[in-house]
Amino acid sequence: MKIGIIGAGNIGGTLTRRLTALGHQVAVANSRGPQTLAELALETGATAATVTEAAQGAALVIVTIPEKHIPALPKGVLDGVAEGAVIVDTGNYYPQRDGRISAIESGTPESRWVEQQLGRPVVKAFNNIQSRHLMDLGRPSGTPGRIALPVAGDDAAAKAIVMALVDELGFDPVDAGGLDDSWRQQPGSPVYASDLDADGVRAALEAASPERGADFRS
Repeated sequence: MKIGIIGAGNIGGTLTRRLTALGHQVAVANSRGPQTLAELALETGATAATVTEAAQGAALVIVTIPEKHIPALPKGVLDGVAEGAVIVDTGNYYPQRDGRISAIESGTPESRWVEQQLGRPVVKAFNNIQSRHLMDLGRPSGTPGRIALPVAGDDAAAKAIVMALVDELGFDPVDAGGLDDSWRQQPGSPVYASDLDADGVRAALEAASPERGADFRS
């Protein structure tokens, strides 16, 4: 699959490494320009690109940057994606880092807000696992205790593509409902950074409260 990754931090860099190792064609970008990604490109075989170039012709684009930088993405950054492309948002709202985003503070789920900024439907995934665990803890399907990851989105076909990718990476995908349900996997929720198996993830999603803890409010 041709995949664009916008953001080369902990999660973006890890997904670049994992997905190229699985044989996917990856173009990766960050805010500082492709020249700063030469080492990652050499290590992985990914193409270092500008933000707009990373999305060109991609069947799947992973947006993995701080929430505060989402509105600053170039206008039309996703215009060049392949027809029917799936957009994945891995982001989490941390007000200490992102500043106050009023819509999220008022109850709009993080990824719904991201979707509104991008002007395209998104699927929320890869936001509740530490990058080193994403790198090292994937296991073959059927392994007892295999870590599961929630995937939320409104488009069933798009969500199925992301869930298949989660499985390919070595984790059990769990359907976490529509995007309006994605608050159940936000920071501070029972499923966040928990490394639960599939049954544990389902139980944690069910137990989640929409009320954010003090650490995750401005």
